[in-house]
Amino acid sequence: MTQSSKVAFTTIPSPCFVLDQVRLEQNLAVFERVQQEAPIKVLLALKAFSLFHSFPLVQRTLHGASASSLWEVQLAREKFGKEIHVYSPAYRHEDMPSILTYASHLTFNSMSQWERFYPFIERSHCQVSLGLRINPQYSPVKTMLYNPCQPNTRLGILPEYIGDRLPKGVEGFLSHNLCESDSYALEKTLSHIEYFFGHFLSQIKWLNLGGGHLMTHQSYDIAHAIDVLCAFHNRYPHIELILEPGSAIVWETGFLLATVQDLIPTSDLTHAMLDVSFTAHMPDCLEMPYKPVIRGARELEEGDKVYRMGGSSCLAGDFIGDYAFCDDLSIGDRLIFEDMMHYTMVKSTMFNGVVHPSIGLLKKDGTFELWRQFSYEDYRARLG
Repeated sequence: MTQSSKVAFTTIPSPCFVLDQVRLEQNLAVFERVQQEAPIKVLLALKAFSLFHSFPLVQRTLHGASASSLWEVQLAREKFGKEIHVYSPAYRHEDMPSILTYASHLTFNSMSQWERFYPFIERSHCQVSLGLRINPQYSPVKTMLYNPCQPNTRLGILPEYIGDRLPKGVEGFLSHNLCESDSYALEKTLSHIEYFFGHFLSQIKWLNLGGGHLMTHQSYDIAHAIDVLCAFHNRYPHIELILEPGSAIVWETGFLLATVQDLIPTSDLTHAMLDVSFTAHMPDCLEMPYKPVIRGARELEEGDKVYRMGGSSCLAGDFIGDYAFCDDLSIGDRLIFEDMMHYTMVKSTMFNGVVHPSIGLLKKDGTFELWRQFSYEDYRARLG
């Protein structure tokens, strides 16, 4: 950490989500390379990261955004621009006119949704490219909560429900079956699409391979992914390939700053009570579940003093993980929860009225820029 960033660190309010500009630009450089070396178009998935203050940085590299609701569509139109690819498990009829005003691509989750909306779309004469979400019948994801292809899934269409030819107006497919997966899962996905949906590939203009491609992870084989995408394009040169990664774009690009408010000793451990809530601010920690990395903490060894992180809400289960520290914690100590940009802010709530983390940017020069602070009025406005 540079001297200027140390100074900035002391000016960051607690709690606060902090995006690191240097790391974000490093990640974007990976996708710039992929787009230069493979016939692929990369979008930002707003369901994973919708911090629009950062969009001027992201827009330089990505071709557009993907949205899954009317409000995400409106945000993409207002703050991102470029192409807007829209998919929802089930569209509301009252939302469709506004969605069609902004969408460049619109994908249906079921044949019944296509049957319901296609006549309206045809009458509207809008310039939108229509697609179907398909179920490739393969996913490497072990946690069922995040597995789109689990048995009897509600997400995506099996080939037997489509028939021999694509429905009128359909020009593309969306396949989303990965989650923080590698290039070999991408390769297997394409082989499943060819096996189960190969008879449709001559009829489509684009294939969106969704998200879950963790290209910015240090172990991801980018060269292999590029080879896989190029090989598929060589087999089907008429198909435009699209990715809409979410977590990969902001993987390890920021943190959540918290402060120790109290220390509660028990017979076996000490609870470090924080000004952040796992259920309200980091729900994936409880849903997945997974144990977040805390900067300066380590896994327990024999004889270590045990600290358990306690959240700020009254929910009995609002705690996570046992950690050891080189030095004893004190009230007022600041802790950094690493990698808290993707699927974190977008899922945060104001449950229990606990203070919501602010949002800001750690700039390349090491200074901190505050983008947003929340107030009682924000909490009250969500309730009426």
